[in-house]
Formats: sequence, C-alpha cells, structure tokens
Amino acid sequence: MDQADIPALLSRLASDEDAARKMAVFKLQSSINDPAFADVFISSGGLVILRRLIMTTGGNTLAYSLQSLSRLLEVDMGWDIFEGTAAGDLVERVVELIVHNPLVNILRGAMSILVALVGHSQSTARGTVRTPGTFGFRALKPAVAVYPQFFELVIMQLQSADHALCANALMLINALIRDAVGGDAGGVGGVKGAGEEWSKFIKRLQDLGLIKAVYNLLQSSSLQDLAHPLLEFQSLTKVLLRKWREVRVDLERPEHRRALKGLHLASAPDRKHLNGGGGVAAVGEEDAKKGSRRHNPEKWRRLGFETESPAMEFETAGFLGMMDLTDYVRKNEDGFQKLLLEQSSRPLNERCPVARASLAVTMILYDHFEVDKSDLEDIRGYQTLDGQKPNDKLFRPLLLQWSRLHTAGLHAFFRMWKATGAERDDFDKVAELVRILIEQVVGQASRTKDVLEVEDDLQEYDGGRLRELQMDLLDLSFEDQWGSHLYQVREELKHEALQFVKEQRVRCLLQGSWFSKPMPRAQFGADQAPKRRLYQPWRYAKLSHNRRYLHYADFPEQLQHDPGLDALTEKVDLSTISSVVSNVSAPSEVESLSNNTESTMSTYRNGAAPPPSAKPTTKITIYSFGEDLSKEGAAEPKEQPILTLFPLNHSLASEWLDGLLMLLNQAPITAETNKLVTLVSEYGLKIRLLNVRMEAVYSGPAPGAGVVPSREGLDEDYFYEI
Repeated sequence: MDQADIPALLSRLASDEDAARKMAVFKLQSSINDPAFADVFISSGGLVILRRLIMTTGGNTLAYSLQSLSRLLEVDMGWDIFEGTAAGDLVERVVELIVHNPLVNILRGAMSILVALVGHSQSTARGTVRTPGTFGFRALKPAVAVYPQFFELVIMQLQSADHALCANALMLINALIRDAVGGDAGGVGGVKGAGEEWSKFIKRLQDLGLIKAVYNLLQSSSLQDLAHPLLEFQSLTKVLLRKWREVRVDLERPEHRRALKGLHLASAPDRKHLNGGGGVAAVGEEDAKKGSRRHNPEKWRRLGFETESPAMEFETAGFLGMMDLTDYVRKNEDGFQKLLLEQSSRPLNERCPVARASLAVTMILYDHFEVDKSDLEDIRGYQTLDGQKPNDKLFRPLLLQWSRLHTAGLHAFFRMWKATGAERDDFDKVAELVRILIEQVVGQASRTKDVLEVEDDLQEYDGGRLRELQMDLLDLSFEDQWGSHLYQVREELKHEALQFVKEQRVRCLLQGSWFSKPMPRAQFGADQAPKRRLYQPWRYAKLSHNRRYLHYADFPEQLQHDPGLDALTEKVDLSTISSVVSNVSAPSEVESLSNNTESTMSTYRNGAAPPPSAKPTTKITIYSFGEDLSKEGAAEPKEQPILTLFPLNHSLASEWLDGLLMLLNQAPITAETNKLVTLVSEYGLKIRLLNVRMEAVYSGPAPGAGVVPSREGLDEDYFYEI
C-alpha cells in the first residue's frame, strides 16, 4: 500500500461499517511494518484509531488490529500508544483478551503486544525519560491485579497445539522473568525495597507448573518452531541459578534464619524424647516451652557442617546451596533423620558430612551446566540455529530438573561414601567420583531421556566402571599437562614390562610342561609293509638351567612327578633354531577350520621361508637349517622341522610360543602375552602417578636441584651426569 492511500485507509478504519473496518485493518497489517509507511500513519493520527479498534471491536477485526499493533512495535515505533492516561485501559484490555478470549488468532496478537511491552523496558535507552510504570512488568501489575488468573492462563497456553501461540506465551514468560531479575533496583519491575520480590515471583510461576510445561516442550518434537524461546528460557534458568548463588546467606534475614532453623528441627534433635509419633512439630512445641536453656555443642556439626557457624559455609554455594539442602530435607525428612541416626553410630572420622555433601553436589551441578557461561553459550546457540535444524545438544531439559538431580546426586554421594569406606579426609575424592558420575550420566543423556531414567542410572552406576573412567580421565589430564614426559615414562615402563614378561615366560619353559602327541600316520617302506614305531601319546619338554638347550622326551603316560633333565633323552640347541612356526587356534574344530588363515602366526629368522602350513590345530613347530644332501652345491640350506609341540590349551601355547621367541630375542606375538605386557606397564604408570603428590607439584623443585656443581679441582676425565 502506498503512503498516499493512508488518508483513505484511516477513513475506512474509522468507519461505522464492520466490513469496511475489517478490510482496511487487514490491509494495514501487511503494510505497517514498513518504517516509512508507519511514520506517516502515526503522524496522521492512526494510533488513536488503532487503539479504538482494539478497545471496541471483536472477531477478525480485533485480531487484525492486534497484529497491526504488534508489527508496528516490532519496527520500534508506536510506543506512544502506551503513554498517557488511557494507557492503563489498553493494557488491561489486552490482558482481558488473554484471560477471557479463546480465539487463537486473538491470543497470538495479544501476547505479542505484551512481549514487546514488557521487553521494551530492557531496550529503552538510559537517557530516555519515561513515565514510571509505563513499560516492563510494572505496566502489567494493575491489570494483573484485576485478573489474578493471568499467569496461570499464560502457562496453560504452553500446552497449546498451535506452535505460534505456544511460542508467544513462552516469549511473554521470558520477558517477564528477564524484567523481574534484570534490574539492579531489586524487585519485579525494579520496585525499590522489594529485593526478594523477584524470587517470590519466580516461585509463583513455578508453583503454577511452569517448569513441567517447559520441560515437556524441551523433550517434544516441536523444537523447530520453539527453538529460540526455549533456548532463552534455558538461559534465564541459568541466570536465576547464578542470581540465587550470588545471594549471601545472612542470619539477619528472617527467611534465611527460618531456613536454618527448619534444618535443625527436621533433624529431630530431641528424637530420644519422642515416642515415635510426635514428629517435627512436637519438637518445635517442646523447644518453645523449654526455651534455649540447653545448647548442643554439636548442633550443626551433627548435620554435616564443619563448624558451628553454618552461614559461613554457604559462602561458595550461596543461597542456592541453602535452597538445595532445605529442599532435600523437606522432601526426604524421614530419610534425612535415619541417615543422621546411622551416621551418629559410626566413628567421628567415618561419618558422611551430609550438609557438606549437599553443597558439593550443588556446585558439581553448577559447574556441569556451565551456569556462569550462559551468555556466551546463548549467543553461540542462536548463531547455530539461524536457518538450520536445531541441534539437540543445545537443549538441556535436565537443567530444569535441578532439584531432582541434586537429590539423586546426593544419594549417589552417600552410596559412594559407603561403598569406598571413605573417611573425613577422603571427602574431595568422593566428590570427584560424583562429579565424574554426573558428567557421565547427565552429560551423556539424550534430550528425550526422562529424568526418572537418569535418577535410576545415578543410583545403579557400577562403582568399578566409575573408577575406570576416573583413571582414564586422569590419564587424559596427565597427557595434556605432561604429554612428552609421559611418553618417555611409558616407553621405559613398556621395556621393563617386556623384560618382566619375558622372564615369566622363560620360567614357564624352565619349569617344563606336558604336551600331547597325535597318532602318526602309517609309513610304508620298500616292501610296502606299514612300519609303526611304538606310539607314545605324551611329550614332556623343559628348558635347561643355562637356557641354551631345550630337552624333551616322549612317554606312554603322564608321570605323577615331572621328569628331570636326566630323564629327557632328546635336546635341541637353541642356537641352531631358524624359526618358530605356530598355529594357535580356538578349541572349536569348526572355528579352527574357518580361521586357519587368520590364526596362523609365524616368525622367521634370517629371512627363512616357512614350510607349507600343516593341519589346522594347536601346535608349535621349531625349525632348523639342515644340509640338503640330495642336491650338491645348493645355493641355500633347506629349513627342516626338528621339534613339534602340541600344547594342551591356548594359555600354554602362548607361554611356550612367546617364551621361545623371546629366548631368540624376538618380540612376542600372541594377544595374551601382549595384553600382559600392557597390563604390567599401565599398572606401573599408575603406581608412579600415585606417588605424585599435589603439594610436590606446586611446591617446585627442592633448593639446589638442577644446579650444576663447580668443576673446580677436577680434570677433564671427570664429569657430572645430569
């Protein structure tokens, strides 16, 4: 629409005919977001007419009028409509439409207007003089006082099937929360003297089911239409957590004093005087009657505080830590009392400090969700979402289940404390285990994973697996800090482990072992008569003490006592061995047949070629070079088998194969031996790391360490090794 048509448009907007007004305002909503058109429209008195349409019309005419005003505010124009004596009536009219009007197109426009109205207090320039109460939540307070069900109905719209309406409702809630906590003046709308008003307002929204509604949206499939308001709500949740943490616990404040007193009473300090049915209320009445005649010197220490001045111990976690602790005690009062009773029966050094554990879990969650990084994270998230499909990793619905995660994390802390047999000095170690547990369970949880499953995982996570994760993380941290040094240490330890395993394998050969001996095939001589030697099914082999000869002999049966070297009539000189060929296969004959190619392992010396592979079975064949008498002047001596061993099991085959190879100064090749080498070297590294103390890391080198001594009085042949 052209600017020249504005006078005619205003005439039709002011018409008494509903059809003319409806058509005119329909055209207006599509043109008013042009700043040049909007400027002429406002200067021609269009705001007065538009306000009258909103106040008096209904149906589609009202919906188009609301949409027109919303689009005008989007281009940051038309704010004068909310100033003056009649501004309150307009705001009350919009609030009334949200409360009483069921039409979706009207609700969408009305909420868009309120979003702009509330949010304008944050975007208004500081030098601009505004009438107090014109924008922000202050502008809504009179209308909300008339319609107290306003917040409840707005939160109900979060369940709407219309995604645009749902998004507008969430944007309105975001604007209200942002305005409530944004001002330094303290309260909702920046009201002075109402420093805790914002906290009461947030609690009111939470009591109306806000958290559950947004949590369901975060787990739903409608992220595409709600991504930005959901991310903004997620960011505001972090702002609230940060703001609660920044509130210092002060016993001069009545609400803080009441919270601490509630903790004390919930612990049943006079439980021994109760008959089991009085409960906390009875304790409170009894205390009121007796007054403060007695003072328990362990009043706060028995709850898990380090001192008798609990307010000081909330310095790190702030009021957020107190909220988490009191919320846990309120919801688990019986369990809290039983836990304290159980801890009181233990030695003082073995008691789990409940209060300290609660504060530790609070800070673990605080760090896990990176609450202090919310602003940068939001900017990054919004940039990622522009024109793209939402990334599930940006959405963290479990952040909204803070209280339940804190309770589950605290129970996990108690479980770890008990399972590890921890003592007071081990508190930080248990806290670190819980931190890793939360990183693993909560951090790896998908967007759609229910909080109930997360709670179960926190309670059922295997402790041994958790310790493995801890060691892996420790390795990674050391790799980052001391990568080059660790590489050198690992190489040294690997060499030491290889020597250790070599000695173990060689000692297996020194001890000797029994081997089976299969039935040989019939051999035919010149007269074609089969020739058979006396079959002896057992072979015993043993390495000599000087490790130079391998002695062996065949026996008809296994002897009760292993034979000595003097009973072993045959021997092999290790210096004559050219190669060791092995076929170490699985026990199953079918598997052995199918994996013949993969399972055959051979090593060769002097570049000798192996003979054709034998029947797939578990056996070790030792080869040696022999003279080929049939071919005079042969270029190379022929390799011949001199001894074949059939181990009884896979482990024995691994011991003898790698033992023989190591005697020949070759590397082991079986998985079992290599696994043993890795195990020994890794344990050696862990033992060395355990010897590194934190105070040694930060204290620096000892005095005089690294100083090169003077060479005074020394000749050239004497030197220092550094």
